[in-house]
Amino acid sequence: MSDKKFSCIDCAVTNCNLMDGQYPDFCLSTHLDEEVLSEAMDCYKDGIDRKMSQVSASVEHDGYCHWTRLEEVIVFARRMGFKKLGIATCVGLISESRKLAQILRAHGFEVFGVACKCGTQRKDSVGCAPECNDLGVNMCNPILQAKRLNAEKTDFNITMGLCVGHDSMFYKYSEAPVTTLVAKDRVLGHNPVAAIYQADFYYKKLKEDDETLR
Repeated sequence: MSDKKFSCIDCAVTNCNLMDGQYPDFCLSTHLDEEVLSEAMDCYKDGIDRKMSQVSASVEHDGYCHWTRLEEVIVFARRMGFKKLGIATCVGLISESRKLAQILRAHGFEVFGVACKCGTQRKDSVGCAPECNDLGVNMCNPILQAKRLNAEKTDFNITMGLCVGHDSMFYKYSEAPVTTLVAKDRVLGHNPVAAIYQADFYYKKLKEDDETLR
């Protein structure tokens, strides 16, 4: 434990948000590598990073505790000038994604969606364990989803319930910026933060190194 390196997740002060000058000894703001800070801030000087930062702030301001996340996505995309939106969806949420497409089209966007099983490739083609076939023999193909949306030259992509890990691959290969509208959690009705809220009660087992989570 003596080698533990403290960071923002070990801080309950968050005075970096208030800027009142009171910080813990390990605060990353007061012990920040100036070169790293400079490199990060340079990214905001021009181009899409600068515009996305400005538009994100305006959406936060105008919709704070007023707009749903879906409404924020619509406003953000419109203010960014995005015209063509991509949806990368789990096949298990195809109904929800169809409704999402209807909503986005009603707001004037062109929408193109790709489901995770597109291409119908078998799991054994990428070396998945045989028992994985218990849930179906065809693999989820997030790289294909990303490349198909890249080919469509979407301006902005939305993920709908991609599995853990599959979503990571989609983010990696998507050429357009990505936002997540639905984070998959089959047990908690796609509300994964519920496990955190209940970590001291119904889900207190999560605070232990459980052998079943291997």
